[in-house]
Amino acid sequence: MKTIFLIDDSSTMLMSLKSTLEISGFKVEVANDGQAALERVQQGLKPDLIITDINMPRLDGIGFITEARKLLRFTPILTLTTESQQAKRDEAKRLGATGWLVKPVGGNDLVQVIRQVLPGA
Repeated sequence: MKTIFLIDDSSTMLMSLKSTLEISGFKVEVANDGQAALERVQQGLKPDLIITDINMPRLDGIGFITEARKLLRFTPILTLTTESQQAKRDEAKRLGATGWLVKPVGGNDLVQVIRQVLPGA
């Protein structure tokens, strides 16, 4: 079973995504901001895929991607955000994001993208 790590400061978004992904057969870990997520990775969490929001308190998604890439060089990281500025997309990509999804994204669409970036999912 593939593990997906969800990072978002919206508890509603986390619950909704977690439910959708678990129904689709994934194991799901969650964190409510980039700092908490980074601490989980530093403690040894090695997910198969990370999905992170960009705009969060303490450590935003861009900062998380920057730090996570030092520890998880090959893990796919998708951003899922309301942010649509091209400059933010370019920065996230440059720092190691695999892809960019704009909220809201439907459950079927999300699972389809995950299956594209996560072989064997």
